[in-house]
Amino acid sequence: MANELEDIIRTEIEDLHKFFVGWFTGALDASHFEQDFHARFDADFLLIPPAGIILSLAELSTGIKSTYDTNPDFRIAIRNVKIQRILDNEIIATYEEWQRNALASTPPDNGRLATVIFKMTEPLQWLHVHETWMPENVQKAGPFDF
Repeated sequence: MANELEDIIRTEIEDLHKFFVGWFTGALDASHFEQDFHARFDADFLLIPPAGIILSLAELSTGIKSTYDTNPDFRIAIRNVKIQRILDNEIIATYEEWQRNALASTPPDNGRLATVIFKMTEPLQWLHVHETWMPENVQKAGPFDF
């Protein structure tokens, strides 16, 4: 059961980040924003990116919508997905998010460690994400061969 759940979690994380790549590169049909992005999240979702600010779902959605087809060379790789805790109605997991050619980040080739809380629904819903930069020496080492 744990391996099956971890596969579901990994697939959900990878699918959301495939959306980001498709959105930022313009490869995704913009009319799919609601079903491919917004519908994945609980209404009370919060994101804390490495900059340490708190973004609501509305703020994140507005920001993402404004970046359609703005970064044709953007890429993401997801690594080391791991379930940390299974609670009554939530799952806490961690993963590494590696970005290449991220125009909105410094450095543009970077890595971050994320903690995510999912609501255990069908399908899963994103409740909370907290990201922090990987140490500088780890980011410089990469790999960025994706």
